[in-house]
Amino acid sequence: MLFINPRSGGGTAARAGLAERARERGVESVLLAPGQNLATLVDDAVASGADAVGMAGGDGSLAVVATAAAAHGLPFICVPAGTRNHFALDLGVDRRDPGGALDAFTDGVERRIDVADVNGHLFVNNVSLGIYGDVVRQPAYRDAKLSTLLRTAEEVLGPSSPASDLRLVDDLGREHRQLAVVLVSNNPYALDHPLHRGTRPALDTGQLGIVILDRPGDGVRPPGRAWSAQGLTVSATAPVHAGIDGEAAELHPLLRFAVRPAVLRVRISARNPGASPSARFPPVRLPARQGGARLLRAGDRRAGGLVQPGFR
Repeated sequence: MLFINPRSGGGTAARAGLAERARERGVESVLLAPGQNLATLVDDAVASGADAVGMAGGDGSLAVVATAAAAHGLPFICVPAGTRNHFALDLGVDRRDPGGALDAFTDGVERRIDVADVNGHLFVNNVSLGIYGDVVRQPAYRDAKLSTLLRTAEEVLGPSSPASDLRLVDDLGREHRQLAVVLVSNNPYALDHPLHRGTRPALDTGQLGIVILDRPGDGVRPPGRAWSAQGLTVSATAPVHAGIDGEAAELHPLLRFAVRPAVLRVRISARNPGASPSARFPPVRLPARQGGARLLRAGDRRAGGLVQPGFR
């Protein structure tokens, strides 16, 4: 069963003729209509005997279908029909050929990858807190992501902005109480790969990737840090705005992040790369001042130095 969001990617599914090409392969398809509950549709398909489920849409929709696939032990097929197709890139699916991705149903190569969750919400890419968690809640975000990000950063990092409510203890045992950015990803990003630092070299390491950026002036040096772990706890005194795979959400503290190793069966076409760009191409080694540490440097109030790996 293939679920199709006809509005994703400005109509990518229709341009690629995904419904018709799925039918040619003996795959049933469901076109989502406004107001329909995707999770309910997927549960109904599984109850009716679907033996594999796929999603043609954005990363938020992919996570919904992947959640059901993981819960029922079914193969999951990612069809890149969104705008950025972040998950498809890291999975090794050819983002330029959404129709070809359908071959995974009939001639696919299967492997198991990790997923992650925060307070029971599964995610395949990342969860953003702080600046980025605020950004995705704004109506202008979808149409003007960069300008919305910069405007929000000015508000959050400005001298009159309220103190951050996010707190955590890093892998060195240091407590961070003034956090501007917390990014938790399903497997770490390649921070030292200047050409492909927005991608993850692997999706089966059994680790979360964690990147934090402290607010300017809080006295923490260095002002940012990146590490990997199987779990993370973030505390707050009020509900936290979050972006979960690019979708706005509100999480209630404590926020408990965990990785779920090898629980998702994924199939991709045998003709697709099958690996992330940062796995296929070795990183270009830069001096330390130009490498991963530079990514974590705090920016000025215009957020000129703020970088979020994999920001979509």
